[in-house]
Amino acid sequence: MTMPLEGITVVDLSRLAPGPYASMLLGDLGADVILVEAPAGSVSAMGGGGDDEAAQRRRAHNALARNKRSIVVNLKEEAGREVVHRLASSADVFLEGFRPGVVDRLGVGYEAIAETNPRIVYCSLSGYGQTGPYSQMVGHDINYISIGGALGMIGRPGQKPAIPYNVIADFAGGGLMSAFSILAALMARDRTGRGQYLDMSMSDNVLYLLASQTAGVLAGGPPPVPGARGLGGGSPHYDAYECADGKFLSLGSLEPHFWANLCEVVGRPDMQPHEFDASKHEEFKGHLERTFKTKTRDEWFAELRDIDLCVAPVLTLDEALEDEHQRARGMVVEVDDPRAGTVRQVGIGPKFSDTPGQVRTTAPTPGQHTEELLAGLGYEASDIASMREQGAVG
Repeated sequence: MTMPLEGITVVDLSRLAPGPYASMLLGDLGADVILVEAPAGSVSAMGGGGDDEAAQRRRAHNALARNKRSIVVNLKEEAGREVVHRLASSADVFLEGFRPGVVDRLGVGYEAIAETNPRIVYCSLSGYGQTGPYSQMVGHDINYISIGGALGMIGRPGQKPAIPYNVIADFAGGGLMSAFSILAALMARDRTGRGQYLDMSMSDNVLYLLASQTAGVLAGGPPPVPGARGLGGGSPHYDAYECADGKFLSLGSLEPHFWANLCEVVGRPDMQPHEFDASKHEEFKGHLERTFKTKTRDEWFAELRDIDLCVAPVLTLDEALEDEHQRARGMVVEVDDPRAGTVRQVGIGPKFSDTPGQVRTTAPTPGQHTEELLAGLGYEASDIASMREQGAVG
């Protein structure tokens, strides 16, 4: 079955989550992703190490490295850098996630790679971008969502910011936005015949994700704050409520007809005229808190799910993976691994009617395809043996 990105080759030098997630998205849709792994002892896209059963199961379950081939290359060796240039010469995309300046020092920066292949789409993914006062700072998701303005609006009034898992900067601002930009650059190349350089900053893209919120502030309004009314959890009809079993139910009944249905369901039709009357909200919130504690989360969901109410159970991740809707949508798939047997992984989010993506292979072991890829680049067996001996490849 044809996939959307068949025929696209990606050379991926990234190591930590955002870059591998970007190339996973491309690989899931059919791109040939070649992981350029560091020698043993260096940071690996696979994460962890070892060859025992537990290590092999961790590798097989690692969705970020699925649908990829792996070659181990030592970029500190001239022969290793030559291998990367050969890989890039016939590739469409080059992805790296090092601190600004590192790839230039290693001889595989954009200028060097573009000289080898002017049609390459070269994506550098970093925390703060290649330029600006913070470009050389180290960081993680918590820092990027801080600079990008997201962390300051998440949480409850009077409490310290609520730190979300690293979805916003690493995966949305980093991996997802990079994959989106790479595809846009490939479309541009179809028109111009030229590749180009993509400077992807996770802190930039956090702010970019807040386009709707920035509009109000740039127009002179106040910034969103933790627990703000509306979408910040400060309104009784847009919040999560504890149920009898200690689990939570989420409400998002913002529109007037959803609000009216909520008032009816909880026995307070008198509140219908007061959706925007903040002076009544604390009273109504107290009523909702007491009401939802009379039944379990799942009892409430079963009762309310077919009413126009905007309601959903707050699921833990293990519950989400077993949820009937997620399973029906193919969001958990089984994949055969040659060493670990059948493993389950997260499915593919985008659903294509004609050219769907596919989880074809589990994560490779580091260097699993070194021989295959080098032979495909024209290296003789004796050359490969020599490079292995000198530590240029593995």
